[in-house]
Amino acid sequence: MESLTTTCVIAGGGPAGVMAGFLLARAGIEVVVLEKHADFLRDFRGDTVHPSTLELLWELGLLDKFLARPHQEVRTIGVDVGKQNFAVADLSHLPTHCKFAVLMPQWDFLDFLAGEAKAFPNFHLIMEAEVIELLARGNTIAGVVVRRPDGPLAITADLVIGADGRHSTVRAKARLPVVDFGAPFDVLWLRLPVESGDPQEPIGRFQGGQFFVMLYRGDYWQCALIIPKGGFDAMKAEGITGFRARLRSVAGFARDRVETIQSFDEISLLTVRVDRLKSWARRGLLCIGDAAHAMSPVGGVGINLAIQDAVATANLLGSVLRKRVPRLEDLRAVQRRREWPARLTQWFQIQAQKRVIAPTLSGRTTSGAPLVLRVLDAVPWLQRIPARFVGLGARPEHVRTKARPYMPRAPSPADSAAT
Repeated sequence: MESLTTTCVIAGGGPAGVMAGFLLARAGIEVVVLEKHADFLRDFRGDTVHPSTLELLWELGLLDKFLARPHQEVRTIGVDVGKQNFAVADLSHLPTHCKFAVLMPQWDFLDFLAGEAKAFPNFHLIMEAEVIELLARGNTIAGVVVRRPDGPLAITADLVIGADGRHSTVRAKARLPVVDFGAPFDVLWLRLPVESGDPQEPIGRFQGGQFFVMLYRGDYWQCALIIPKGGFDAMKAEGITGFRARLRSVAGFARDRVETIQSFDEISLLTVRVDRLKSWARRGLLCIGDAAHAMSPVGGVGINLAIQDAVATANLLGSVLRKRVPRLEDLRAVQRRREWPARLTQWFQIQAQKRVIAPTLSGRTTSGAPLVLRVLDAVPWLQRIPARFVGLGARPEHVRTKARPYMPRAPSPADSAAT
């Protein structure tokens, strides 16, 4: 087995992992980021770059370069109920340089961020590298074992960061206990073609007890149909004709395009989970993003929380990693900083699941728009509240670390203690 040694190894090349790798490398830390796929090009991932993330890019001097890439800008968020549109969130009042969210395929965002990170010689991105096991020295996590096409690789590190998502191998191998809050729905992702004259802003539709979301992708619509938990098998039993009829009833102007879906192979199931680790860390290891707190799709804020976790991790651990091996208390400081925003966001998501989504999917609601949509539409200043929730989150983070050249640090007594 090949082996290498680094200061920090990050499992997962999603928003949390790449952002943490970028910021730590910028702070002068040697970092290896592991991505199990051959590229970032995968459909049906969160594609919203929130105003808080755009603010971070401004702080890093990267905003203009980022916005030069193809994207759509969203300043208001609305929901269609039948033939009526209800305004839900107005981002124009946010205290940020960009008073809008950006819709960009996640692979473009990750490709941009990884490209900027590669300017630092101490940033290393290894593709097709899947973490399959943890290395331990006594009770301390000391690295990872990686599966690659050309053979396994052992990486020893002062710190392992698990940023490998809601199905995290790192947190499972570390045996970190999880509290599962459940979710009453799953999401089906699919594509519908774009035609001349289509709008380009995101579309949310509430029709006949169903939720449907459409995101413009230039030459296709990325669509999400919310279904009852575990309901996909029953839909398959209806056959593709029955599924297309269900989709036609909620697809609005795109109803005639559902015939382009020829089989269930063109539909991707996202099993929704809402859970949270009791402890995000053990000696030598820290989990962030969905690996620490899997978020519901409600509000589309999972990426926001993940990136904020990455920024807090770099702010709190950057100077530590330059001097010594982080102690357990250093790692727990990240959880203390970020757990309250995760808890609050999940609480709001769970309330929405219980009070709006579950009753609607079960047919227990009356026809028409939910009360919360009617109130938000009638009182425009209230739209600033969901805008703050979606655009900034409960505790927005800012870049506190300075850019520093990479300098290998001398061993210290803490390296051997690692307490």
